[in-house]
Amino acid sequence: MTDPQSWSFETRQIHAGTSPDPTTGARALPIYATTAYQFRDSKHAADLFALAEMGNIYTRIMNPTQDALEQRVASLEGGVAALAVASGQSATTLALLNVAEAGDHVVASASLYGGTYNLLHHSLPKLGVTVSFVENPDDPENWQSLVQANTKAFFGETIGNPKGDILDIETVAGVAHRNGVPLIVDNTIATPYLIRPFEFGADVVVHSATKYLGGHGTAIAGLIVDGGTFDWAGGKHPGFTTPDPTYNGVVYKDLGAPAYALKARVQLLRDLGPAISPFNAFLVVQGIETLSLRLERHVGNATKVARFLESHDAVDRVNYPALESSPWHGAQQKYAPKGAGAVLTFELHGGREAGQKFVEALELHSHVANIGDVRSLVIHPASTTHSQLTPDEQLTTGVTPGLVRLAVGLEGIEDILADLEAGFRAAKAV
Repeated sequence: MTDPQSWSFETRQIHAGTSPDPTTGARALPIYATTAYQFRDSKHAADLFALAEMGNIYTRIMNPTQDALEQRVASLEGGVAALAVASGQSATTLALLNVAEAGDHVVASASLYGGTYNLLHHSLPKLGVTVSFVENPDDPENWQSLVQANTKAFFGETIGNPKGDILDIETVAGVAHRNGVPLIVDNTIATPYLIRPFEFGADVVVHSATKYLGGHGTAIAGLIVDGGTFDWAGGKHPGFTTPDPTYNGVVYKDLGAPAYALKARVQLLRDLGPAISPFNAFLVVQGIETLSLRLERHVGNATKVARFLESHDAVDRVNYPALESSPWHGAQQKYAPKGAGAVLTFELHGGREAGQKFVEALELHSHVANIGDVRSLVIHPASTTHSQLTPDEQLTTGVTPGLVRLAVGLEGIEDILADLEAGFRAAKAV
């Protein structure tokens, strides 16, 4: 038991990155509510700023509570380092800007959360980074056909939100690597308990820790995890191979395996500033301690809900990879054998109005723009999370007018199903 990496997932989700506080003996992770840290002497201060020694300088860049969260998630994902930031959206933004700058290009799956689609489709191009979307990400040739000379990364979600498709990580990573670029994946819905993307060739993992890692709907947070295996010296990423004039001329590839995570921290987090608060880092650590237990119940309830919906005469189709009818069932068995997560969507008879009436009639389900809570959640994506997209753009992400998204919670399954029946009665009136 001396090597933490030899511990089981369940043990590491409780112990990785923490130990009793050496000063007070506190067993739970302390919240270090401080902005700055005392240097031992002038040399210590200079060494920290020169990256000659690792340590705390200022909480915008690093904090001991944040560090514990980063170590824990890096351990669970099997990465070499992690960076915690203020939100999942800032994690995705920094993850891409860490490899792509003005004049560069990214290839991304079109099956994305609406906020991510907007970031890639509208905001990144304003910064000079263009993005091409793969409308059918299941075919590797569709990824290859969009590669340009200035392509710097591939991006996708391991389980698409809200489409429910499962990315063929191993195949897409192979295409990315043949073109000398990393595969960055969002593993929010699956979490490392269900899918470990590094084992299939992904290079960087991002999370909205607001969701299943935190698990209780109380903290906004994001994480970037560095797999430590991509060769940044390959020639396509000069940001890693040329001296950084803002950091004493450091060449990031020379810093070893966590070069990607270090660059994101000391360059982008330092300059753009989406720092996580120590309190939110603490809340996410608390949530992770029960991650496996919660996911087992989430998956169990979601599978029962999916089968209930599939047999309901008011439902046109159900999108959930664990169903044998899903086109991604085979991929789910390969990449997520413990389950397909707790987010599912279904198409109601009656279109947009029926979908909205269904949502409004529910009482147990909370009508919120979130997933990953212990509570069951519901939303109508076409009029909310994906409403900024055009109808054609909505279709590429899997959103149709009558689509309803559920994030199945931990309540008793009988109560969840009874509440859904109330929604069907309201939708039937339409």
